[in-house]
Amino acid sequence: MSSTRAVTSRLGVLSFLLAAQWLAAPVISNAQEITDPQRAAPGAAHRPRIGLVLSGGGARGAAHIGVLKVLEQLNVPVDAIAGTSMGAVVGGLYASGLSARDIEKIMTSINWQDAFRDRPPREDLTLRRKQEDESFLVKFPLGLRDGRIVLPKGLIQGQRLTQVLRRLTLPVARFSNFDDLPTPFRAVATDLETGDAVVMGAGDLTSAMRASLSAPGVFAPVEREGRLLIDGGVADNVPVDIARAMGVDVVIVVDVGFPLLSRRQLTNAGVISNQMLAILIGRNAQVQLATLTPGDILVQPALGEASSFDFGIVARAIGVGEAAARGKSAQLAAFAVSAEQMQRYVARREAQRAPPPRIDFVQLDRGSERYGPAADSLFRELVGKPLDPDAVARRVTALYGRGGLDTLDYHVIGAPERYGLALDARPDSQGPNYLRFGLSLQDDFQGNSTYNAAMRLVVSDITRNAGEWVTDLQVGAISRISTELFLPFAQFSGWFVMPHAAEVSHDLDVLQGQALLAEYRAHIFAYGVDFGRQFGNWGEIRSGVQREQGHFRLKIGDPSDPNLPTQPPFNTRNYFVRFTYDRLDDVNFPHHGQQAMLQWSGERSVSGVGQPSDQLTLNYIGAYSFGHDTLSFSASGGTTLQAKLTDINQLFPLGGFLNLSGLRADSLTGPNFGIARLLYYRQIGRGGPGYLDVPTYLGLSLEAGNVWQARRDARFGNTQKDASLFLGLDTFLGPVYLASGFDEHGNQAFYLFLGRTF
Repeated sequence: MSSTRAVTSRLGVLSFLLAAQWLAAPVISNAQEITDPQRAAPGAAHRPRIGLVLSGGGARGAAHIGVLKVLEQLNVPVDAIAGTSMGAVVGGLYASGLSARDIEKIMTSINWQDAFRDRPPREDLTLRRKQEDESFLVKFPLGLRDGRIVLPKGLIQGQRLTQVLRRLTLPVARFSNFDDLPTPFRAVATDLETGDAVVMGAGDLTSAMRASLSAPGVFAPVEREGRLLIDGGVADNVPVDIARAMGVDVVIVVDVGFPLLSRRQLTNAGVISNQMLAILIGRNAQVQLATLTPGDILVQPALGEASSFDFGIVARAIGVGEAAARGKSAQLAAFAVSAEQMQRYVARREAQRAPPPRIDFVQLDRGSERYGPAADSLFRELVGKPLDPDAVARRVTALYGRGGLDTLDYHVIGAPERYGLALDARPDSQGPNYLRFGLSLQDDFQGNSTYNAAMRLVVSDITRNAGEWVTDLQVGAISRISTELFLPFAQFSGWFVMPHAAEVSHDLDVLQGQALLAEYRAHIFAYGVDFGRQFGNWGEIRSGVQREQGHFRLKIGDPSDPNLPTQPPFNTRNYFVRFTYDRLDDVNFPHHGQQAMLQWSGERSVSGVGQPSDQLTLNYIGAYSFGHDTLSFSASGGTTLQAKLTDINQLFPLGGFLNLSGLRADSLTGPNFGIARLLYYRQIGRGGPGYLDVPTYLGLSLEAGNVWQARRDARFGNTQKDASLFLGLDTFLGPVYLASGFDEHGNQAFYLFLGRTF
């Protein structure tokens, strides 16, 4: 993929610029072909054989689709295709028998922001990963191996993109030789060890396209047939030589490379270094273009400075490609065939696409053997049935969603008499141990600010059933050190046991109205065990018992003040039963799905002299989107079954952003509470694969709620009515909110949030 000035100015990271710019044009090396090309698809004897060359260019490569549309409209058949990077993707899809209009519909309908994310949609993650998602930053975990931090091989592993390409090419998955495809095809990648061009003319079509697209530093390299491959643009971005080697008489070259910058644009060291590479690489590109003869055709779409990473330009780039090809109509028309001949050409290509075959066996590729039990459990039901892409996708997501994998892919192997499914599971190159981070900063612009910073160490696969040992360290308003062992009983059975222990300290405010009366610091040591079952990736029922010992220390306030509650040391045994349902697509700014939790919790004094308490709590959130707009409804409630509760640590708090936004945080407390919220927000910043263009939202909330001393007092008529206006950004550090809250009594509050609360 080619670099752009836009990416240069936005990222400002020299190493990334260097890697990305390599993809704008070729560096010619000694090409090595994995499989010698055999004869290409037969053409009519009276016309020259036409080869199509599609260069790399990232999002700019969408212009290739426009050129293909014009070729079809002019009745110009293509006998062979050679492509690099995005040219390999468009060329590979066309070679698989899809028409230009088919590819246009695909490329303009893909959510590219999602396609460039590795994680499955949140609703498809396991419950354990979803729970981790509530507090810890999971987008960029750091690996830990032999006491060293291990960085990822690329910003993107390409899991989601690979599955998109896999589904599109399944109708030709039975072809292992690219000469047997509806249109013969070659994809160009670069051997990361030697720098040589690798011409892929056989094997798995999807992995060939994916390898050719692997921009170094952006996408992780692809291991294919014993080689570690990166973007073909590094070695041969305009593979004219590869197309000629396929036995064609004429080549039509589509070059979407990026132009050099002018003197006034060379304003900093990063841009100048980028320009230097562009000059060197551009000269090598000219070596390939210089081999063109008067009979060949060069199409160079006028894409200007359009970004290689801005996939929002796909539709426009297709139009630019069409316009450029129409400018060459007179030359292209010389290669046209009759309408009847073109119909036969199209029919032959379509006929070679077939429904996926029946799967007679499932096997693991070399290096994937450790996932045998999991694969057997998930995929054995597919044997003896026609390959169902949806069923395979669900099982791939179930295994990949557990974590611990860079990629999980599959491909069809075998012969017409007996086809199988081969699974390729690549363990996380950073694992098996990980560091994850959480961050929370809050300020109400009235001198009240808090922060929390957390780190989680995950030691994975401590048992054959994917057990985990997790240790958390947190500092700030809440200080914590805790450890837990998550021990599943069997692969995908759902049943688990989880012993745990923690030392926790946190602040507890006592307010009189909106004024601080006192502040306590609670110190708690707890240990216990949970037992439960997870239902697929959508629900969980869990129960547990925990012993808690601790005391309170007065930080702010007069110890002799009779209005302050007395808080003696405590020693209790706590019980709970909790049911969780979670199909929410996002915890920060949900667009669809639902999440619910119902819990009973009980506290009993170990000595038997303290007051017992039993509480029920319920939380619900649901979201529905229409275009860029989202409506979300949420409600929370809790009740204490005992008539009187004296322990301030067990009172339910309300107040703060989205919890009666016009009031100070936790300024209302009581043994019973309820609140309902209606949120509307509109996405005004779309976000994209540039990573600095984050999704941005403008929204408002309407809230009604209160706390009550007795359940009989709870009614809508005595609730607080509040509202808020907010600007939210969904950054890689977590959500950022700038908000203002109001209530019916004229109170107003302002909030700045960064990250997540714990």
